[in-house]
Amino acid sequence: MHHQWLLLAACFWVLFMFMVASKFITLTFKDPDAYSAKQDFLFLTAVPDVGRSPGETHFPEELKPTGKMLVEPLVYTQRLELMRNVCREDALRNLSHTAVSKFVLDRIFVCDKHKILFCQTPKVGNTQWKKVLIVLNGAFPSIEEIPENVVHDHEKNGLPRLSSFSDTEIQKRLKTYFKFFIVRDPFERLISAFKDKFVHNPRFEPWYKHEIAPGIIRKYRRNRTETRGIQFEDFVRYLGDPNHRWLDLQFGDHIIHWVTYVELCAPCEITYSVVGHHETLEDDAPYILREAGIDHLVSYPTIPLGITAYNRTKVERYFLGISKRDIRRLYARFEGDFKLFGYQKPEFLLN
Repeated sequence: MHHQWLLLAACFWVLFMFMVASKFITLTFKDPDAYSAKQDFLFLTAVPDVGRSPGETHFPEELKPTGKMLVEPLVYTQRLELMRNVCREDALRNLSHTAVSKFVLDRIFVCDKHKILFCQTPKVGNTQWKKVLIVLNGAFPSIEEIPENVVHDHEKNGLPRLSSFSDTEIQKRLKTYFKFFIVRDPFERLISAFKDKFVHNPRFEPWYKHEIAPGIIRKYRRNRTETRGIQFEDFVRYLGDPNHRWLDLQFGDHIIHWVTYVELCAPCEITYSVVGHHETLEDDAPYILREAGIDHLVSYPTIPLGITAYNRTKVERYFLGISKRDIRRLYARFEGDFKLFGYQKPEFLLN
């Protein structure tokens, strides 16, 4: 009888140890990807510094945590690191660097109340971000109450441009404010600009159809007998022409819808806090609001399902029939944008 009790106790002990071991395995290996990502991120950002006491962690100045989270998610740090690395490449210097001119400062909108700078990159959902800043600046109580015709009216929307400040005030804001902008696949952005300005052509922007399009056609239309309106092929030739700038000067600030992100926001000259991607805006928008410390004050407008996803079929369809020479020249101009922000060279250029 005594031996039976010992045997029963031993069985219960083995069963108990098995349950503990199973629980440990489940807790340890439940999310191997997340665990691995956390380890990689800590290795990337926690850099030991000679002369510091044991256990004290030193973060490089540009990678310091914001205080709202223990560490930033890896993807956003990787984007900034990639951008800094490309900025250091001498071979791409002409495509990645630009002066912080009035043209750039005109693109940057200011929210002094919450110390935020937003660089406008048209055709990447900028209207919604402007609405967020308009509410934060106190011009309207909510996004829903902002009239559409006011969003881009800079005399009524309460959004000052960085260029409106003195040099000293500009430098102060550039050094101390939270700064961000949004990008998307460069070629898909050009398609969006072409469709919006030359195909749909809003009634309140007639100059694209009646002034800019004829100027592009006169210089870049190969078949002079063709009477159709501007075609995407004409647009591609104009943008890929190394001598495009003389025509840009005639078009004025309207070119903001298709010039490079480098020309718009000077990402190698200005130290941005976050670079969001249109393709992952569902995640990036809440992250930006949280990092800027305004997520409790305003929300980014609802994003329709699938609207921000990259549409490779559409891109390939638009470039179908355009000569490889013209596409390569276009890519040569926008190569800085592709590499700075981690976008892959289109497959139809690899063949």
